Amino acid sequence: VQLQASGGGLVQDGGSLELSCSVSGLTFSTYVVAWFRQAPGKDREFVAAISPSNPYYTKSVKGRFTISRDNTKNTAFLQMTRLRPEDTAVYYCAADKNFGYIITGVSEFWGQGTQVTVSS
Repeated sequence: VQLQASGGGLVQDGGSLELSCSVSGLTFSTYVVAWFRQAPGKDREFVAAISPSNPYYTKSVKGRFTISRDNTKNTAFLQMTRLRPEDTAVYYCAADKNFGYIITGVSEFWGQGTQVTVSS
């Protein structure tokens, strides 16, 4: 199983980025996919998750970030708008069968991170 996150970069305060998570080696449509982030010196933080159809967000990104998935391409996305300097972190995608587990940070599969830096 492989999860490949991409799309990170440097953006100004208020800007937008879209992250992608390409997944292989599992039946993608049956898994919950989630995004997490970890800022320097901080613990890993849940950002958003999507079951086969329903999204769920942490409060700090609700209304600014949108998680989606394309089951035909085995890919999940995180559209990030109105980015803030405090969104700066390494962003990771993860996949698990259990929605309740993954939103608490327990996931069977993890991808490598992609760096998002928001300058003020």
